Amino acid sequence: MSSNKLYTLLIPIVSVILGLLAGAIIMLVSGFNPIEGYGALWNGAFGDSYTLGETIRRSTPYILTGLSIAFAFRTGLFNIGAEGQVIVGWLAAVWVGLAVDAPIYIHLPLAILSAAIAGAIWAFIPGILKAKLGVHEVIVTIMMNYIALYVTNEIIRSVLTEGQTTTEAIPASASLASEFLQSITFYSRVHYGILLALFAAVIMWFIIQRTTIGYELKAVGFNQHASQYAGMNVSKNIILSMVIAGVFAGLAGAMEGLGTYGTISVMSSFPNMGFDGIAVALLGANTAFGVVIAAFLFGALKEGAGEMPTGAGVPTELVDIIIALIIFFVASGYIIRWAILRFKKEGK
Repeated sequence: MSSNKLYTLLIPIVSVILGLLAGAIIMLVSGFNPIEGYGALWNGAFGDSYTLGETIRRSTPYILTGLSIAFAFRTGLFNIGAEGQVIVGWLAAVWVGLAVDAPIYIHLPLAILSAAIAGAIWAFIPGILKAKLGVHEVIVTIMMNYIALYVTNEIIRSVLTEGQTTTEAIPASASLASEFLQSITFYSRVHYGILLALFAAVIMWFIIQRTTIGYELKAVGFNQHASQYAGMNVSKNIILSMVIAGVFAGLAGAMEGLGTYGTISVMSSFPNMGFDGIAVALLGANTAFGVVIAAFLFGALKEGAGEMPTGAGVPTELVDIIIALIIFFVASGYIIRWAILRFKKEGK
């Protein structure tokens, strides 16, 4: 194994360990028992079939938003707009779920496809502005997040309902709910979306590692001028990268709209799946397999946090601190790796 691959594998693992150790120290300083705290966290995430199902359910959209961020990262772009793409994907999936009357083999794929297209369109706007006008995608995607939030809220109130804050539940023909998965997990909200999320991870891996398109996307991300000199269409690849990232994020919205909730409600704030996806991508080293593992870790931490106040008296906010520390150590890991490599060069 090359030294770069070894660092890529070790840094996230070490970062998680250091983050958990730092969390234990914070618990001790705050007067809590870290063993009881982490025991409650484990029970809340994996204590029985129900909590395991809920952990998988919570991890599902994290996989897709993590893939969205990671795909953009691998091609030299920073997709801060996954949050907005999740929201419009959620809206589109529920809208089609409510508006269309068709058998499940038509209705469900159509609702999922509509979410993917909505996310793609929302990502296309910053993509084309970046490609044609050089407008930085971070600025545009941040603004697009707020547009998505407020436009979606208005559509829910004025179009999908008559002044209500929550839509009707989608029919079974548009639902990802699984009676089989729910029955073996004591009727948790786990759904078939997990299979779609894992399939999306395989698709990302295949595009990036096994296709000419993936090679061009990575090349443009590394060096736009060299790619253009080699005959690649830089503008096309920038737009394509953002659109594919938007598809992944839009599908994450479908997981919530068609799977977990079956409805969409007026949102007072962002659901944070897209923002958490940034951390998932970083911890997963922007690889498809790494994102899946990181998403399950985040799902376990988020789901298990609910048990900590009742099981050990530890505030749920501690989990957010642990996640922040893990990301801090991931970032520090890159600095440490750079320092070691620099030291080796100077020693030669």
